[in-house]
Amino acid sequence: MSAPSDPPTPMDLDSQNGLISSAPSTSPPTTPTIHENTHGPLSENNMNGDVGPTPPPHRITKTPSPPPKPSLDAEACKALGNKYFKAQDYTKAIAEYTKALSIEPTSVTYLSNRAAALMSANRYEEALADSKSADEIEPQNAKVLHRMARIYTNLGRPEDALEILEQIAKFLPVTPAERAQAVTMQSHIKQAEDALRQGTTGSMAIHALDQAERTLGNGVEKPRKWQLMRGEAYLKIGNVNSLGDAQGIAMAMLRKNNKDPEALVLRGRALYGQGNNEKAMQHFREALNCDPDFKDAVKYLRLVQKLDRMKEEGNIAFKAQKYKQAVDTYGQALEVDPLNKGTNSKILQNRAMASIKLKDYKSAIVDCDRALNLDSTYVKARRTRAKAMGESGNWDEAVRELKAIAESHPSEPGITKEIRNAELEQKKSKRKDYYKLLGVEKDAGDNEIKKAYRKLAIVHHPDKNPDNTEAAEKFKEIGEAYECLSDPQKRARYDSGEDLIDPSEMFSQGGTGFPMGGGMGGMGISPEMLFEMMGNRGGGMGGGGGFTFTTSSGGSPFGASSSRGGRQRGGGFPGGFSF
Repeated sequence: MSAPSDPPTPMDLDSQNGLISSAPSTSPPTTPTIHENTHGPLSENNMNGDVGPTPPPHRITKTPSPPPKPSLDAEACKALGNKYFKAQDYTKAIAEYTKALSIEPTSVTYLSNRAAALMSANRYEEALADSKSADEIEPQNAKVLHRMARIYTNLGRPEDALEILEQIAKFLPVTPAERAQAVTMQSHIKQAEDALRQGTTGSMAIHALDQAERTLGNGVEKPRKWQLMRGEAYLKIGNVNSLGDAQGIAMAMLRKNNKDPEALVLRGRALYGQGNNEKAMQHFREALNCDPDFKDAVKYLRLVQKLDRMKEEGNIAFKAQKYKQAVDTYGQALEVDPLNKGTNSKILQNRAMASIKLKDYKSAIVDCDRALNLDSTYVKARRTRAKAMGESGNWDEAVRELKAIAESHPSEPGITKEIRNAELEQKKSKRKDYYKLLGVEKDAGDNEIKKAYRKLAIVHHPDKNPDNTEAAEKFKEIGEAYECLSDPQKRARYDSGEDLIDPSEMFSQGGTGFPMGGGMGGMGISPEMLFEMMGNRGGGMGGGGGFTFTTSSGGSPFGASSSRGGRQRGGGFPGGFSF
């Protein structure tokens, strides 16, 4: 037997010429790949130590899967949105257009359709945002721009609307009808601005603003600029109601932003108009804290401070009885802010009081009339006017005015007593005016009265005027006047008017007591006047000329006992009246 042969040396294929090489290879043996196996699967016949090629796996060709089909169809959503829009169900229409935009967010059609639905739902700010987005994607789209112009008009921005229409006019004609709403709104706003700038009353501005607001979209809040203009107009009107309206506008703005300097100044000016200068200055200072450069806040703060200071200087002069100085100071204060009705009406009333002290009744009446023109509800000015008219000699008109005040303001403090005093003065004015006969003032001293009498007596003495009945009558009258005014007691009774009082008016309607407690009929007499009429004596009925009192029961109405049968008591009220 021959010896077993060695295992054959592996051969390499020349990839270039396919020849077999017998030379040993220095390169490492190549492990056959699955692509080199051409002999099929291994079997026991070729597993005797020789390593055969590995059979290839089954080849599976993978085809790419198609993209997932979207769960929403944008066009279907748009179609459904259009259906809801026509049915005026704008909320559902907006929802469908929003679904379409979630698929195609840059679709001008979907944005435009949603803007239309938002407009119809009165959601103008959102509609404007969609229209702007559509315009950015597709500029010069006439449909988008026309809708944007309408939105601006509905929002109260006519200038922006007209600017958009000018853009359209560059490539497409714009009709007057398409401009009409924005032009009308702009015209009304200009009228309001002119009225505030040139007019002295705010009523025209209010009317123009009312017209402009009618062209706003449903539910649209009035533009901030318009609110401030309306507040300014109310301040110009200046009456109690309008000042309250101005304050209401300011408060509504401050609820949204309590650091709004313009709203703070508006409220401060309303408070200033109402005469609440301290709170007004607080608001102006707060506005300056929010915006230190806000010129209106600086302007009105300085204005109120100056007016307040001058008014107080006038008050100090009045209290010091420097009435001429007070009149001058009040006059200077009135020049600080001629448009402030509330404060100026009070200054005029104060100046009228000072004029009354100077016996310048005509000027006092004029100032009261001016105060009432500024504020027809100012009751204090009416009372001061009545006083000035009475002091000037027109007590009939004074009484009418005071009674009118009592009728319209029955709870006005002290008005009943003031009417009683005026009625007494009215009665006094009907008798001879001894002061006027002598040509002296009511506060004239004894020496002044004596000098005046002597001078007139010489002029009208019968010896100097023989057969002159008029001079004789005048001489008699001045003698009568001097006789009264030179006697302190007679003068006191004359001045108080007690000689004019009907004794029956001293008692109540039932004749059971004095009407000092109020509400007891008759004119009424104050305790002070009664005391003076009793001769200023602390002991009851002494002095005067002896009123006598009797009662059916024999008792004195003053509580003193008397004998039955009507015992008379001497003394008491002057004049000897018997009760």
